Amino acid sequence: MSSIRSLFVTRLYQAALREHGPVIDTDELEASCYSIAEDDEAGQDWCEEHDYPGYTSYASLTDLPWRFPIFGELVKSLDAHVAAFAEELGFDLDDKPLKLEDLWINILPEGGTHASHIHPHSVISGTTYVAMPEGTSALKLEDPRLPMMMAAPTRKKTAPDELKPFIYVKPAVGDVLLWESWLRHEVPMNMTEEDRISVSFNYSWG
Repeated sequence: MSSIRSLFVTRLYQAALREHGPVIDTDELEASCYSIAEDDEAGQDWCEEHDYPGYTSYASLTDLPWRFPIFGELVKSLDAHVAAFAEELGFDLDDKPLKLEDLWINILPEGGTHASHIHPHSVISGTTYVAMPEGTSALKLEDPRLPMMMAAPTRKKTAPDELKPFIYVKPAVGDVLLWESWLRHEVPMNMTEEDRISVSFNYSWG
């Protein structure tokens, strides 16, 4: 008798921040993101020099948990979510926990986008969502096998998610998404007039 089974599963973790760690006030977090963006002249300069739409603190600030206590509380929550995801992934961490490596703010205005990319020096990456206006762009995730599908036909629209070449995930404010850092992803253009705000992060091991 023939059988078909799925191999080499790609996991995506989605949960409300409040499920683990301290309760995070998203309104306070949003106000903190704007306050930091307004004061971060180095980050503003970097965004202008690199034609980055909106604002990111990725290239300018490495101490967000120190600057605003709410980011310190956020890290406590993220640590717990990442530990839960690592357990789901079956990682043998050899008593060395995954540790936060980077934490940065993203503010994408109307027309802003973030091109397809991976996070090559990390183990788990993710984003928590601070402001998601109605109609703003979802997160687009790419099947990691896509470059090898040179002669494959397109998939039917009715194909299950695990067979589609791209998946679009629309999280709610207060959600956290986690994925393994090799998973290629992008943020399509924000077509709304309001800012799309998120806080992204990387965790490393060893």
